[in-house]
Amino acid sequence: MTTTGARLARPRHWLRNHRLAFDAGLAFVVLACMITGSFADPHGSPNGPTFGDRAPTPAGVVLMLLGALALVFRRRYPIPVLALTVTVSLVGLIGEERPAPAAMSAVVALYTVASRTDRPTTWRLGLATMTLLTCAAMVFGPTPWYAQENLGVVAWTGMAAAAGDAVRSRRAFVDAIRERAERAERTREEEARRRVAEERLRIARDLHDIVAHHIALVNVQAGVAAHVMDKRPDQAKEALAHVRTASRSALDELRATVGLLRQSGDPEAPTEPVSGLAVLDDLLATFRNAGLPVEVTRTDAGTSLPAAVDLAAYRIIQEALTNVRKHAGPDARAEVSVLRVGRTVEITVLDDGPAATAAPADGGGHGLVGMRERVTALGGTLTAAPRFGGGFRVQAILPVTGRTGEDDA
Repeated sequence: MTTTGARLARPRHWLRNHRLAFDAGLAFVVLACMITGSFADPHGSPNGPTFGDRAPTPAGVVLMLLGALALVFRRRYPIPVLALTVTVSLVGLIGEERPAPAAMSAVVALYTVASRTDRPTTWRLGLATMTLLTCAAMVFGPTPWYAQENLGVVAWTGMAAAAGDAVRSRRAFVDAIRERAERAERTREEEARRRVAEERLRIARDLHDIVAHHIALVNVQAGVAAHVMDKRPDQAKEALAHVRTASRSALDELRATVGLLRQSGDPEAPTEPVSGLAVLDDLLATFRNAGLPVEVTRTDAGTSLPAAVDLAAYRIIQEALTNVRKHAGPDARAEVSVLRVGRTVEITVLDDGPAATAAPADGGGHGLVGMRERVTALGGTLTAAPRFGGGFRVQAILPVTGRTGEDDA
């Protein structure tokens, strides 16, 4: 802001906060103009108007004072002030032989009405003001009805209404722009918060899947090692090796997931975890090493899936097998199938646990909740329920196209 702009901003701000003082100053200026004009005679001599040949009457001064005083309250009561100033102007035109220019207060009041009300009200009151003052000047004024002073009343009232309406329109336009900007800012903030919440939920699901899977395997292998430590040290050593492998895999996946929290400009920051169906065999090997026999059937060879679908399929299988290992008993077996059917991919995980096995309660953990959230986010469906005769079945149908915004290669 320039020096001149800074100097003008301070009094403008003061006047905005002290509007009554501004209106009082305006009323004083209008009163001064009316009193000055009352000393002027437009037809004082053959050569033109003269000044000082006439003076306002006491009644004229009172009328001008009333009109100016009413302008102090023009913002609070615009229409009553217009009615009072028009009445004062009419009394001066009708009752004074040489009327004082009290109509100036009515012009200012009409501008205020136009700037603070709507356009239909401005048209009605402006036309009424123009008609009353013009007719009174033509009929009761000291000059002929066709005199230019009477036409001046039409011009001044018309310009006051037009100027006030223009100010009101500009103020409404600025307010609309400001409201749109504020609404856009609120929408942008809400969208940012929504994206942050979605990203936080996604990372939480990944962390849960990683930790639940690997910790379950570590727990099983550690139990095996503790059980055979004295009698079969070779088997205990093998179990501890599996514990080490599982913990290293957990650390690697945690490092990849936490890397998502780096700054977006960091070239080393991954945009997605590295897991997917391409490393499904490695995942199944960890469960087999933990003592869970797993058979797999796949018909997706030679095809690729969108990154979001690929990751969701991997996580669903990981979580489902983790639940099998935790809930189905030590003698359970599992079957995994990955089938590409048209524009969808079907993921099914079955186990043959005991008939009493129930679905892991959603309130006791986040496994099934996380799977449903992943599937719902992609526009798919998930079913998870006990099988007839024993065991449990988890099936997810994921669209290859749709909400992911990608298509298969």
